[in-house]
Amino acid sequence: MPAAAPPPRADTDTPQGVRRDDLPARTARLWPLGLVAALAWFGLGALTLAWPNKPAGFSDWTFTTEFGLAALAVGFLLLVPALAGHARTGRVGARLVHAGRWLVALPLLLALWEAFTAKLGLLPPPFFAPPQSLIDVAVEDWPRLGLSTAHSVRLLAHGFLLGALAGFVTGVWIGWSRAAGYWVHPVLRFLGPVPASALLPLAFFFAPSSYAAAVFLIGLATFFPVAVLAWSGVASVNRQYYDVARTLGASEWFLVLRVAVPAALPQVFVGLFMGMGASFSVLVTAEMMGVKAGLGWYLQWAQGWAAYANMYAALIVMAVLCSGLITLLFTVRDRVLSWQKGTVKW
Repeated sequence: MPAAAPPPRADTDTPQGVRRDDLPARTARLWPLGLVAALAWFGLGALTLAWPNKPAGFSDWTFTTEFGLAALAVGFLLLVPALAGHARTGRVGARLVHAGRWLVALPLLLALWEAFTAKLGLLPPPFFAPPQSLIDVAVEDWPRLGLSTAHSVRLLAHGFLLGALAGFVTGVWIGWSRAAGYWVHPVLRFLGPVPASALLPLAFFFAPSSYAAAVFLIGLATFFPVAVLAWSGVASVNRQYYDVARTLGASEWFLVLRVAVPAALPQVFVGLFMGMGASFSVLVTAEMMGVKAGLGWYLQWAQGWAAYANMYAALIVMAVLCSGLITLLFTVRDRVLSWQKGTVKW
């Protein structure tokens, strides 16, 4: 009988007969959406550099060349993973692939913004400024904008932390104590829905300073959602947990701190997220009324001088700041509630 054919070598061939040396070349496919994104950024850069700005009183926009070159640079940076294949770029490549559609949409939106303002003048200046005006603000006015951002962060931190702490303690107290539920809960339901900004005149009248009044208003805006969600979380704890703990000899403080509070933490974090959004809306109002620094004050100052590009820059900073704080709060929640994964819905 003829001898059987030898099995394929493990270091050269696969069961399908494909050489292992050829696998990287076959698996490193192009990233089509990345190519489209790179072309879109190249188009934005070419439009900005080749199309002259429309001459007008307010249309002598500086940093046009820098904005065009920055768009071309982003296009080159996206071209590398698009041609190399996103499978070779690891975690960064996975994030790029996930954001691929936004990487295409963003230069298209910026191109429309650029064309309607600096190139065609369909949106009249100074009310509408092109994208390169934001670079101008970042370069020329960064000390004032940075100082305003630092003041807003400090004010927001003081008001949010005080309001969250007071709301958490009040909510746990109402959910645990029948006396507090009888006396405090109706007051909370009656005064809680009142917007914090409606109490602005009273806050500035009774507070010793405008900064203290702003902290009070931000804390009040944070207090209500945190208190309501903490009360709801404590009140909805399964009574069998308390019975088991009492059987093992747990004290009242142990039941509150080690049973009720951990079980209510998921809803408490929901209240913190809601309080973060409410505190940002009150932050702008409070800084416009009496605080001598901050993003709200900066918006009012820019509006008074008709510096609308500065207003847009401040709004973008506020959006980035709010998004970053929410991301930080998500990270804290994931760390604090890591032991509850699999038992609660995320």
